Amino acid sequence: MMVSRTLEGFFAKAASQFPVMLITGARQVGKTTFLQNRIHEDRAYVTLDDPLILSLAKSDPALFMQRFPPPVLIDEIQYAPELLPYIKMAVDRRREPNLYWLTGSQQFHVMKGASESLAGRVGIVRMLGLSRSECMGQGTQSTPFLPIPEEIDRRAGLFGSLSLQELFTVIWRGSFPAVALHQEVDRDLFYSSYVQTYLQRDIRDLARVGDEMAFLRFLRAAAARSGNLLNVAEVARDADVAPNTAKNWFSILQASGIVYLLEPYYTNITSRLVKSPKLYFLDTGLCAWLTEWSSPETLLAGAASGAILETWIMTEILKSWWHNGRNTPFYFYRDRDQKEIDLLIIQDGTIYPLEFKKTASPDKTAIRHFQVLEKLNKPIGPGGIICLAQQSLPLSESCSSIPVHVI
Repeated sequence: MMVSRTLEGFFAKAASQFPVMLITGARQVGKTTFLQNRIHEDRAYVTLDDPLILSLAKSDPALFMQRFPPPVLIDEIQYAPELLPYIKMAVDRRREPNLYWLTGSQQFHVMKGASESLAGRVGIVRMLGLSRSECMGQGTQSTPFLPIPEEIDRRAGLFGSLSLQELFTVIWRGSFPAVALHQEVDRDLFYSSYVQTYLQRDIRDLARVGDEMAFLRFLRAAAARSGNLLNVAEVARDADVAPNTAKNWFSILQASGIVYLLEPYYTNITSRLVKSPKLYFLDTGLCAWLTEWSSPETLLAGAASGAILETWIMTEILKSWWHNGRNTPFYFYRDRDQKEIDLLIIQDGTIYPLEFKKTASPDKTAIRHFQVLEKLNKPIGPGGIICLAQQSLPLSESCSSIPVHVI
């Protein structure tokens, strides 16, 4: 099933300017499919998953470049960073846009190599799984989410309603195209295979994991804390690994597009703020599988339903920004008096505060902490509570309830 991705417009614009385009993201989010659907007859496709081609790329990159001249799509570039200096030389000779398309599943290593070798020559975009708008065929209509009334009204008209059962089915299945678009695909089998493949191919290469069961325990302990402050020592204790090992594994999960760390907002003036980031899994289906929720119904009724709903909302907002090629000026607020705001979007110096709640009847008490932002001496824009309400209603002069189905 073909779906329009929000990234299409930004990618086309960036490719007309840069000689190299790099798409990073976790395995199976659709990077290769996205690019293959845009290949014209003159662009070759080569994957470094092929052992023979990878051997050529690593042992004789100059010959590889002769064998696969531009325009070309090179899949999984992180396996052969030796190619990057040769790509730089090729684009410097040609001085044309749209020569090389690259994909990579290990963001840190790919972006480090690209920034060192291809500075000023590469457009880098990040891809997550399918957003709800993309699944509904409205991907090209998606814009970076801001809680302003006009945007909420526009989205409500585009995306329609969503029942509680439908919402948690979407959350439980996740956003990888293979399971999000094909209901007949066995979701448990997909995630079981995904984790095994991920362990065997990516993590072992990056972290030299010796004890796969320890890493699986670590994944489960991390998934159980999605939507919460990250406490590496606590996760390490539950996984029975050293804290330094857990810290290293978290950095690899982040680099591989599996988790996102939301940084706290603080300044020198607000030194009493908590400085630990919040942890979010970037696919709720994987998170629910790791925490062993066997159905959407058990997930909805379980103790983790609020945290995983928050995780889903956060990832949907992330997709609306990343898939439009925008950086995410996202933070959360929490001080030592336990005053917390789930998300601050800072756009053009204005702070837009948001709370995430698993309730259909929000009231003013849910936005009581918004007043702490006044001491930051910055403009405060419209805010709200993203919740299970069916329509947007005002809660104060500048805040409203925001139905989850418009995200």
